[in-house]
Amino acid sequence: MTNILEYLENTVKTYSEKIAYTDGTNSMTFSELSHNARAIGSAVAKTGCYKEPIIVFMDKSPETVAAFMGVIYSGNFYVPIDEEMPKSRIDLIIKGLSPKQIICSQDVASRIDEFTDCKNILTYEELIKEPIDEDVLADIRDKQIDTDPIYTVFTSGSTGIPKGVIACHRSVIDYIETLSEVLEVSDDTVFGNQTPLYVDACLKEVYTTMKFGATTYFIPKQLFMMPVKLVEYLNEYKINTVCWVVPALTIISGLGAFAKVVPQYLKIIAFGSEVFPVKQFNLWKQYVPDAKYINLYGPTEATGMSCYYVVNREFSEGDAIPIGRPFRNTQILLIGDDMQLASAGEPGEIYIRGTAVTLGYYNDSERTNQAFVQNPLNDKYPEIVYKTGDLAKYNEYGELIYISRRDHQIKHMGHRIELGEIEAAVDQIDGVNTGCCIYDEEKKKIHLVYSGTAEVAFVVESLKNKLPRYMIPSGVKAMETLPLTLNGKIDRVTIKNQIIKRK
Repeated sequence: MTNILEYLENTVKTYSEKIAYTDGTNSMTFSELSHNARAIGSAVAKTGCYKEPIIVFMDKSPETVAAFMGVIYSGNFYVPIDEEMPKSRIDLIIKGLSPKQIICSQDVASRIDEFTDCKNILTYEELIKEPIDEDVLADIRDKQIDTDPIYTVFTSGSTGIPKGVIACHRSVIDYIETLSEVLEVSDDTVFGNQTPLYVDACLKEVYTTMKFGATTYFIPKQLFMMPVKLVEYLNEYKINTVCWVVPALTIISGLGAFAKVVPQYLKIIAFGSEVFPVKQFNLWKQYVPDAKYINLYGPTEATGMSCYYVVNREFSEGDAIPIGRPFRNTQILLIGDDMQLASAGEPGEIYIRGTAVTLGYYNDSERTNQAFVQNPLNDKYPEIVYKTGDLAKYNEYGELIYISRRDHQIKHMGHRIELGEIEAAVDQIDGVNTGCCIYDEEKKKIHLVYSGTAEVAFVVESLKNKLPRYMIPSGVKAMETLPLTLNGKIDRVTIKNQIIKRK
């Protein structure tokens, strides 16, 4: 196949009246999804907009997915935005795109001038009433190829300016084909979606649901602050597959929810975004022993996930759960400081090659050229690979082990230190859910913040028994919860700014 819309078009023939997406209250069948998407596509195409970024400014809902597909039908690519995003970030994205059109709900449309002066506002409610023009849609399809973009999602940039990652039909198709095998997706799969629809992580549920005729529940965001009610929601709707960021899982295991309620239907538990502390992981294995656990790794710039590891043995505290092996049609290159392949057991930076590597950053050739580079092992012909900035190594089983971000490696008191090594030691301490270390370059101090019930003095004393003196943080602070980025990772920039500003 060459077009992502083929998933929906094939599935609707068999599962027409089955619920595709729901939040437990509002639902959309595959036939409704297909009709609404084609109506939107027809209406947008008639405006003359083609191969342009079209913002979809809607809350997480089944209707939002229909809008995404409608934009693709129109021959354009969607850019998801949600009001839960900070206004300053929305402003930067809209300003950077200068979109010719914005699709939003009527509610958002009534307040759209708070965010943009764009005059071409299309409301979802009106678009789906438009007649479907099969001739227009067929003409667009004839011109589409698999390297045409289908979405741009924005990730955080180190400069504070978001980076818009552009993915095409082929990168998403290759990703979904392997991911669905790893997750064992079928028409019996019931996903419990945790991530927002404005990040690439939602692809796991959105497109595999379309491919197999599965069902996805969009779990209300507020439940991820109420772990017992969250598990009750999973049980109520018989959710059997989750692909969550690690903090979403540890809020259940770390806050004692298992003592009151246990997931009854989960068969597949996939996790990513952060290292899963083995102590918390083993709690999940203890209370949900029959599920299959899968560690996923990958950057937005490679469409989503690039590696997987199906947990097949026991892990003790201090062990690292591997990120395993690459997806089909993807290769991981571990490149050392000498720009050659790292030796066995030696760390190297992860470079990713394959069709899942995205097209680059929207309207940002400078940052694109810094990250999407010529394969350093190939000087014979052009071959673009993605330079991740992540460090990893292979273990004795030939499995890839994530070490840390390259920019988390510091030189302190004459020693080269991985901040991730300190965090791994912190995560083993009783009463700690998860920890985060940052480094104050100016004052040459390591700082630690952590969530959990452990007292600061106990954490410090425990670390003295686990780490050499030069790795003991100068400042230690307990927090109720650690701040997270929009895609569910620990927000190290916010933590660092708070600590350094306070100091």
